[in-house]
Amino acid sequence: MINADKPYLWKQDIDTSVDLFNDWFMRFAPKAYRDSRQKTTNQVIDAIKLTNNLSCITIDVLKEHPDVLPILRMSTSPPLARDRLMGLAHVNKNLMLKMEEEGKIAKRMKKDDVDKQLTRICEIVSELLDIDILPWVPLSKSPSLKQKERASTIIADRLCGAVANPIIRNAQEQRQLALISRYLTTYSYKQITHASGIPINELSAGTFSLRMNVPAGEDKNIKIPIDVVIQPKKLKKDKLPILIEAKSAGDFTNVNKRRKEEATKMRQLRSAYGKNIQLILFLCGYFDAGYLGYEAAEGLDWIWEHRIDDLETLGI
Repeated sequence: MINADKPYLWKQDIDTSVDLFNDWFMRFAPKAYRDSRQKTTNQVIDAIKLTNNLSCITIDVLKEHPDVLPILRMSTSPPLARDRLMGLAHVNKNLMLKMEEEGKIAKRMKKDDVDKQLTRICEIVSELLDIDILPWVPLSKSPSLKQKERASTIIADRLCGAVANPIIRNAQEQRQLALISRYLTTYSYKQITHASGIPINELSAGTFSLRMNVPAGEDKNIKIPIDVVIQPKKLKKDKLPILIEAKSAGDFTNVNKRRKEEATKMRQLRSAYGKNIQLILFLCGYFDAGYLGYEAAEGLDWIWEHRIDDLETLGI
């Protein structure tokens, strides 16, 4: 074991990890937010153009550009949460999720049902448009450039505020993966993209891959996304690689809500590859003793980002 069997170190590691995350947040997170805000503002401007300055919100627009739906929700007064719009418009949850998360229309739904639900969305959004930031809409006029820019910025702020945590989490994850990659490269490991369908115990020694879907489950019919897959230079007898999950957190509450996710992955991996498969957590941020104790009881181990050299204990 690396850290799971050393509870006497947990408190000091937790404090150090929290300090590391907070230092990163204060120095880099605002930039990540600003970059996302600029990108989102441009998307809002595009959505305004597609809807003729939000005066023509139609099912044709939603069919051709399903991903504008979150922007439309944030254009209302009050801004509509996803579930609230689903309830008001009596919309199928799958339809809403496909549009917002994948930018697609659910294929298995009947065309008439889709049209009816999209029509209700258009009616609800059009009725609740925030005329304080869109004063030209009730006047059936074209907005001035200044009005359009102001509205775009406000709507973008609403969108970014609604997804601030994912923005920060994604930026932190990218940083963690870059850190692990640099460490492995220092040890002469080569990053490659493993072809799908190749069993993980046939991966080349001395290589690593990022964001790999690993078959799991008793019949290996479940695809589990793994952040880092490392095949050590000195192959083990079973030739199983080391799997690493990069995790960061800005508060203690959310990690304890989500702590079962890794345990579920571990069970699925063991059912496919046996007890020797290793899933290591790479932690930075707010992971308390409750979280650590739960993961240790489930057979998971971890490496703290502030002690990345512990990767050496894995035989790298």
